[in-house]
Amino acid sequence: MISEKEYRKRKTRLGRKLKPFSVAVLFSAVQKTRSNDTEYPYRQNSNFYYMSGFKEDSAVLIFVKEAKNFKTYLFVAKKDKTQELWHGKRLGVDKAKELFDVDDIFEFDAFNEKFKKNVVGKHHIYYDFGLDYAKVKLLKRSTKNVLSYENIASYIETMRLIKSKSEIKLIKKAISITKKAHHKAMKRAKKSEYEYQLQADIEYVFRKNGAYSDAYTSIVACGNAANTLHYINNNKKLVQGELILIDAGCEYEYYASDITRTIPVNGGYTKAQTEVYEMVLHVQKEIIAMIKPNVFRSALQKKSEELLCQGMVSLGILNGDVKTLIKEKAHKKYYPHGIGHWMGLDVHDECPYKKLNGNEIPLKPGMVMTIEPGIYLDEEDENIPNKYRGIGIRIEDDILVTKEGCENLSSCIAKEIKEITRKSSSNL
Repeated sequence: MISEKEYRKRKTRLGRKLKPFSVAVLFSAVQKTRSNDTEYPYRQNSNFYYMSGFKEDSAVLIFVKEAKNFKTYLFVAKKDKTQELWHGKRLGVDKAKELFDVDDIFEFDAFNEKFKKNVVGKHHIYYDFGLDYAKVKLLKRSTKNVLSYENIASYIETMRLIKSKSEIKLIKKAISITKKAHHKAMKRAKKSEYEYQLQADIEYVFRKNGAYSDAYTSIVACGNAANTLHYINNNKKLVQGELILIDAGCEYEYYASDITRTIPVNGGYTKAQTEVYEMVLHVQKEIIAMIKPNVFRSALQKKSEELLCQGMVSLGILNGDVKTLIKEKAHKKYYPHGIGHWMGLDVHDECPYKKLNGNEIPLKPGMVMTIEPGIYLDEEDENIPNKYRGIGIRIEDDILVTKEGCENLSSCIAKEIKEITRKSSSNL
């Protein structure tokens, strides 16, 4: 868990970055309708949660800064017995005051009045530029003599780049649960009939072990379905002799894991599948070995494209000079995505890759990113050898940048062919 002391440090860091005579506003996420009068399970806005630790909707966190000093105020939904009967208990103002370290807490209904009062004499307003129009209109209607409107999200998302020890601990916990889920899928593949059955096994393990939500919709793609990058139908029959690309990770206490393994339906890889798999695995290991402070993500991307292109030429998937093929982007047909992304409170953490001046941000200790090379060989592509058609392989791990280099946080999840086949043949 993240301590209130850590939340206080975050608020202090952000407050010091704000310009004198300013107000910063952070709104909670809103409930999202699934259809008609049913709603999706509530999930707090990641930036709001990062700064407050507050999990309820109908909440606002504001910073009010004078020349140097600043104060923080939290607005929360009031206690209402009728609403609580239908939607569950609320903390309310009094309980929130016991739990959250801010200068004062008010009912949500008081926000408009308090905001208008605090914005008097302020020259800079910070808010999330992704806000819906109604909230932006409300904020701007209440302000006068404003010199600038600034995107508070960019400040918070930069802070989120470097994970604390507590955050890393939660990510590791999420990965430890995801490990159990992937290993169960490896064991269950031979006895399962449909992709959705494996998905059910995976998500059962998530929930059984305290991860109450997925970090993203699980991908369980058998055979040629793996060549659709965002395949989430998960309704095909599992076919003997084919591979299953499983991209699945849980979220634990708001922190994500993101793991991909490509496993055989019947417990063993064919010669052609082995050749492609070992090539992708080699590339992933080479890229992970490059990770250390001050390396650029673009360098990892460039190297992954070179290595995958070389591998495809060696297998006869591509023909020609590697440098020429890369220049012509011929390899992008089979490797169209990036080598990885930031991960944390969101599976694709909304953290910047470049500074405001346009320069790329180098890797630093505490950053967490995925490394996920892949190759996608559609069954209808007549330009590649027949034996490779219909094979889609991605291997993805979650990597922590350290002072000395990096740590593969998900190295505990089987990915060597021998490991996977051993898991596949073990008793349930």
